[in-house]
Amino acid sequence: MLQLRSRVIAHVISCPATSPASPVSRLLAAAAPAVSPSPSFVVEEYLVSTCGLTRPQAVKASAKLSHLKSPAKPDAVLAFLAGLGLFAADVASVVARDPQFLCAKVEKTLTPNVVGLTDLGLSPSDIALIVSLSRHKFRCRSIVSRLHYYLTLFGSSDNFLRALKRNFYLLSSDLDGVVKPNVAYLHQCGLGACDIARLCIARPSLLGISTERIRTLVACVEGLGVPRGSPMFRHALNAVAFLSEEKITANVEHLKKMFRWSDAEVGIAFSKAPTLLTRTKESLQRRSEFLISEVGLEPAYIASRPAALTYSLEGRLRPRYYVVKFLKENGLLDHDRDYYAAVMISEKVFVEKFICPHNS
Repeated sequence: MLQLRSRVIAHVISCPATSPASPVSRLLAAAAPAVSPSPSFVVEEYLVSTCGLTRPQAVKASAKLSHLKSPAKPDAVLAFLAGLGLFAADVASVVARDPQFLCAKVEKTLTPNVVGLTDLGLSPSDIALIVSLSRHKFRCRSIVSRLHYYLTLFGSSDNFLRALKRNFYLLSSDLDGVVKPNVAYLHQCGLGACDIARLCIARPSLLGISTERIRTLVACVEGLGVPRGSPMFRHALNAVAFLSEEKITANVEHLKKMFRWSDAEVGIAFSKAPTLLTRTKESLQRRSEFLISEVGLEPAYIASRPAALTYSLEGRLRPRYYVVKFLKENGLLDHDRDYYAAVMISEKVFVEKFICPHNS
């Protein structure tokens, strides 16, 4: 492990830039000795010529770096970023979002953070991605303990990075005051560690909202017919996660009107296919018109088999109906054969069962 640490530090400090023409590689050539304060050093010009920022970005960023009198510290930081493998465009993005990153202490903060994250099993490319997404948090020593918690929560670095890409505020959320209480409450609702990980990969923002808001969402899900502990509870919570109560009510009313469902039938449909509440009114309307008016299915039948509403109308529902209809009309298929059964099977199985036997 000590040898690994040494290699990481050596790599971060001395790794050459991959592109000689990049601004980062130019600074690497001069990244060693400290430069004495020079009246010729202009932060805004440095940000443009060396860091690759646009002029408007540099003007905005320079206001936070007015105290810099020489390029010594930012040169060292940019050398560190290049050593991690960040390309010039990534470096420019990091600096534009967090100009004070250029003032971070490489030996006392940044390099120890890399070593700590490496000890957690993160690869150099993982760490480079975290630097580009974490904004100011990477210049805090607490990032190592934060990531230790999140890696345990999500189960793997891949899962965590997927969530971080969706919501980089994960690293800024109040870990002890918000995130951990939310996770504890989700456990109380019957979700296991894997379920919570899957839910938070899809909806990482759930970890940063108030626990009271999550309680409201849980109550909403239960009111729609999906109890805690049921297999669809996580999916239902995911579906309503960021819908307002007014929007949920409106969507329920749309379902009742379009499919002629009762409240109970809406509950049955939602408990089996929670994503119905996230579908657009227009897409549901087209499916309703097709399944009820053309196919002739009863509302109660559709409510008990709502998965059909999640499939493509033109790519699956309509063409399979026409195939089944043709086969029945020509005596090639039992008239009692269920349309829903034909919809649910895979494309390969559908072709094998309904097309191939009649090709000759």
